[in-house]
Amino acid sequence: MKIHERYLARELLLAILLVFMALLALYAFFDTIESLKNVGRGQFSVQHAFLYVALRLPGRVYELMPIVVLIGALYALSNLARHSEITVLRASGMSVFALLKPLLKVAGVFAFAALLLGETLAPFAERLAQEIRTKAIYNVVAKEFTSGLWVKDGRVFVNIRAATQDARLEGVRIYQFDDKNRLRYVLEAEGGEFMGEGEWRLTGVARTVLDDLGDLKTLSPEHSENTRARVEREDETRWNSALSPDIISVLMVAPERMSIIGLLNYQRHLASNRQNTNRYEIALWKKFFYPAAALVMMALALPFASRHNRMGGISLQIFVGVMVGVAFHMLNALFSSLGILRDWAPFASALAPPALFLLAAAALIKWVERR
Repeated sequence: MKIHERYLARELLLAILLVFMALLALYAFFDTIESLKNVGRGQFSVQHAFLYVALRLPGRVYELMPIVVLIGALYALSNLARHSEITVLRASGMSVFALLKPLLKVAGVFAFAALLLGETLAPFAERLAQEIRTKAIYNVVAKEFTSGLWVKDGRVFVNIRAATQDARLEGVRIYQFDDKNRLRYVLEAEGGEFMGEGEWRLTGVARTVLDDLGDLKTLSPEHSENTRARVEREDETRWNSALSPDIISVLMVAPERMSIIGLLNYQRHLASNRQNTNRYEIALWKKFFYPAAALVMMALALPFASRHNRMGGISLQIFVGVMVGVAFHMLNALFSSLGILRDWAPFASALAPPALFLLAAAALIKWVERR
């Protein structure tokens, strides 16, 4: 690596890490304030609040990666331009495109770190944080697998295949055990709707009841040969549970927080059950393109910061970086939602935001090169 490349890499790394520390501290502060509001609910304590915030930090790092690279690059390059170091490099015969090469190498490190973090630590830590919070507040234990969400509420085990944002459940299976851990019945319902005050209305119900011929109220393991199963069917029934839409929305891990392997497995499971997989396909493609956004943001920072602005200074460059980063996140969410609503190709929905910003960066770099 040449001397000027090492110098640029050092300045960029220091600036990006500084911005990372500042933004993470800011997000951790607001997350802590929000989490402390739950102290006293159930068994949720101050220790739970700080642990919850700490476990969410890897996910925050993953989310902030593109905007941090943009703001850090703007800060570092603006400093270099203010001291005329960019001007010296350009005067020595280096083009803007040649100057971009060492910057992309640094951005590539952060892109790889984002990909690695998004596949290993962030999904695990996010799921663990939600489990700890939910167990402490609501006293329920839950896990999410490819077969759906599994919840333990006392002596009841509940499997929910899918849940929607409007408090509706699809594919509900309830396993009821007695105080001696003996299975009493299995209830299966096609769907469920929250009625309020801990009550759900289940539709398309089939209940398999395990009876003992001597006593229809209990199941005797000592006389299992006298046990029989009978099926009861109902159009609908009421189910009282500690579960609520708020709990389920927390427990169901968002597709954007899942790993690529988890998305592939869950998408395959939905497809085998003939369910719509568009949202999960978009999230899968975004997993591939999102780390590359760090490269796009680095390319976008160069034309903004390559010239010394006597009127605005570094503060203006950072403001521009924040606005561009916010615009990227808004477009990213917008195209994902439009892709789901309009049934667009998942690949195109995920690729559109970084592609648009890449075209903007290329146009700006070309414009700066001509000046």
